[in-house]
Amino acid sequence: MDLFNIFTSSSTSLGEPYELLLPIALILILSKVLGIVAQKMRLPQVIGFLVAGILLGLITFIPNQPIFTDYTNDGLNDLAKIGVVLIMFSAGLETDLKKIKSVGVASLVITLLGVIVPLLLGGLTAYLIGNFTDAFPEIERNWYSYIFYGVILSATSVSITVATLKELHQLDSKVGSAIVSAAIIDDIIGIVLLSLVISLKGGDTGTQYVSDAGLNVLIIIALMIAFFAIAFVLGYFIRKLFKWLDKKWPHHRRIPIFGLAICFLFAYAAEAFFNIADITGAYVAGIIMSSTKSKDYIDQKADSSTQLLFAPIFFSSIALKMYTSSSSNSFNTMFLVFGIIWVIVGLLGKVLGAGGGALICRFKMKDSLKIGVGMMARAEVVIVCAQKGIDANLVSNSIMPFVLALIIISSLITPLLLKLLYKDESGIDTPLRYVKKPDASDPQPSNKPIN
Repeated sequence: MDLFNIFTSSSTSLGEPYELLLPIALILILSKVLGIVAQKMRLPQVIGFLVAGILLGLITFIPNQPIFTDYTNDGLNDLAKIGVVLIMFSAGLETDLKKIKSVGVASLVITLLGVIVPLLLGGLTAYLIGNFTDAFPEIERNWYSYIFYGVILSATSVSITVATLKELHQLDSKVGSAIVSAAIIDDIIGIVLLSLVISLKGGDTGTQYVSDAGLNVLIIIALMIAFFAIAFVLGYFIRKLFKWLDKKWPHHRRIPIFGLAICFLFAYAAEAFFNIADITGAYVAGIIMSSTKSKDYIDQKADSSTQLLFAPIFFSSIALKMYTSSSSNSFNTMFLVFGIIWVIVGLLGKVLGAGGGALICRFKMKDSLKIGVGMMARAEVVIVCAQKGIDANLVSNSIMPFVLALIIISSLITPLLLKLLYKDESGIDTPLRYVKKPDASDPQPSNKPIN
């Protein structure tokens, strides 16, 4: 009886499961409403999800409010972790490796410079302000942290760019193909960098395989290589399995169930056995299944689950953490200065890096500028990277408002600049010309070749 009393009193002090239902309902309602508003404004709906979290976070200022408690916040965080894994799984499924081959070496050069330049600029900005001012708390004064501020900026998300290029009928052009294929490689490199820095930081602060620091780094890199090698060997058999499943039960719901199971297995194995971020495992699982016949059906079902529940909770919880995280670092004037410079560097870094890569690959100046601007847009991937950095205690929780600002600003100016650059090449924003209707008396065009 005493044990029962201890259990029930402990459970009551923590909270009851039904208490989690109210914040979930509020998040879903407000996220969907603001997501629709964002789409009407031609912005990614994730911005609506983030704004929903910011607005709901105001509830935390009400004394003794029963909605966002420590208990419900822990529950939301657990659901958010599932959400980020599913988001990266879908990103992997939508990765078209054939696009990369169609553009060739140019896409690799554009991507490398598009990653390196903002990474270096972001890391240098963090180092100069963090090392010589009191902008960052003491725990963040290490090179892993400085680099990770650059890693966040290396991520890209071209959903806005793709939509704009479709509207301009330029998606299948040389420039459009270069942007899309470079963005695919960008995601892969960004996720690898994220895992590498987190792994190195972990080894430096306690999770050491050996005492020698240099050898420890080599072991971490070897583990990453081993993970990718094993994953893609298993991928061969997984594709065979899904080929058999699709033949035996075409478009049956058990196929996406098996797909999700593999996603979670890869995510678990990546972090548990190889010291790699779980989202990397989920992304690799998606890439493996992206070449299967069932990939669209799996993506449709996975995306439905994600958009219905997990994605709104993930993005809203990110914004909520700006209010509720007990590990939130103090916000000061110098961090505000850093944040503003960091956003500017993030925007210019992609234009200079990707655009410079295009110039090296002998694209014309105007086309290079289009590619740089097209790679500038950010969305969910940058949020995922930032949150991983916060969870690993690499970056300040105070960076989230600036991440949101980077997404909103880039989402607004990218389509505007692209339309301006394509103004003379597309039919948009140009006056309609009178075209005479063909008449029977008009001479018919000749089929003979013109010399």
